[in-house]
Amino acid sequence: MLCAVWLAGASPASALEFSADQITKINGHSRKANIYYRDDRWRLEHHDLGPVNVTIVRKDKQVMWLLLSRMKHFKTVPYDPEQEPKVSERMEGEIAREEIGTEVLDGHPTTLYQVTVQGGDRTDVYYQWLATDIRFPLKLARKDGSWIVEYRHVKLRPTSDFLFQLPVNFQPLEEFDQGTEKKSPQQAM
Repeated sequence: MLCAVWLAGASPASALEFSADQITKINGHSRKANIYYRDDRWRLEHHDLGPVNVTIVRKDKQVMWLLLSRMKHFKTVPYDPEQEPKVSERMEGEIAREEIGTEVLDGHPTTLYQVTVQGGDRTDVYYQWLATDIRFPLKLARKDGSWIVEYRHVKLRPTSDFLFQLPVNFQPLEEFDQGTEKKSPQQAM
């Protein structure tokens, strides 16, 4: 029912909210995360072993918070537009789109497109698998195979504001490094 309501109200201005498993392959290395997405913010819960367990991106505040859960600390870094998930039906800078065929991915019927994107003086070619039932790009791959992102178990549904806020008991890593005890403005939210 939610999908039907979402599709009926779909327009370029409509808000996209979803959760999914995100699998990214870059130069043969695979990474998995759970993603919770709303137009101007998203949260990645990483499955790989590393110090950063969660990344919260707040495009509205132009910051990214890297959470180190075991230490209960976070690091604030500037927002990087290159990190934004490519989850729109049309890609930014798209100059050409050619339908190649159809395929079923994760139980969804998809149309496979070859998409050419222009960014400045650079042109990139991608393959995009667009789910025709939910109008969502389930898979996107650079034509040369160096970069692939795939979304599985996509659920189009509202996401809680709580997911995009810093945990109250986390301390800024900068303060930990300096040995001070003051609270940051982000923590006061």
